[in-house]
Amino acid sequence: MINLSTVDWVVENVETVLFDKDGTIIDLHYFWGKMTELRAEEIIRRYGLKRKALAEICCSLGYDLNSQKMLADGITALYSRSKIIEIFSTDLRKMFGLDVTSNELATIFDEVSDVFYKNIHEYTKPIPEAIDFVKKLYLKGVSLGIVTSDSVVSTNMTLEHFGWEGMFKVVVGRESSPETKESGALTRLALEKINANPETTVMIGDAPMDYWAAKNAEVDKTILVATGQIGLRDLSKISDYIIKSLSEINIV
Repeated sequence: MINLSTVDWVVENVETVLFDKDGTIIDLHYFWGKMTELRAEEIIRRYGLKRKALAEICCSLGYDLNSQKMLADGITALYSRSKIIEIFSTDLRKMFGLDVTSNELATIFDEVSDVFYKNIHEYTKPIPEAIDFVKKLYLKGVSLGIVTSDSVVSTNMTLEHFGWEGMFKVVVGRESSPETKESGALTRLALEKINANPETTVMIGDAPMDYWAAKNAEVDKTILVATGQIGLRDLSKISDYIIKSLSEINIV
């Protein structure tokens, strides 16, 4: 077992660390920004909207095209895929009078994903501090896993691209369960797959969804890092364990 500590807190007796992917170990703004642009462009093409609608559609999906940043209060930051599609469908009706069903949007999202994943290496950058942190945990013999609302396919492609596939014992994503990430179902599944004890497990993420994904699976300690869409002040309202960067954590 190891201990994780900063100048402000200590988490003792850790055997397993489960990571969120985007915003925690992968640059969320770069990855999801490009995905959002491609989705918005396909909506414009398919429904004959004007090109100037791009920024408005991206904003509806939680991406600021001008700053090239995902929005902290955007739907991509706050919800799982099914809820995002539901809200986005309503927004398209309000903004442009489009009657697009959730099933139609899910199909569009899937088709865009297929194109995106063919070029995933071009759109994916690791968070530098995460590279060192993951390697240190792995060398310490800690069991590592990923719990993400992205797909397992996308995640495994990312891990393979960075040479990380051998470091993680389990990857669970949106297709692993019909339930949402925040329900705790994905985390419970990850724990079951590697026979991990929730009491000696830590979740590391960048958003409220990650906290609830852990809490609802009886993992009581979640470290939230401000490398995603949400700042330290807001993260401090959710967890007692917050950091600006994974480089702040000492591993003993």
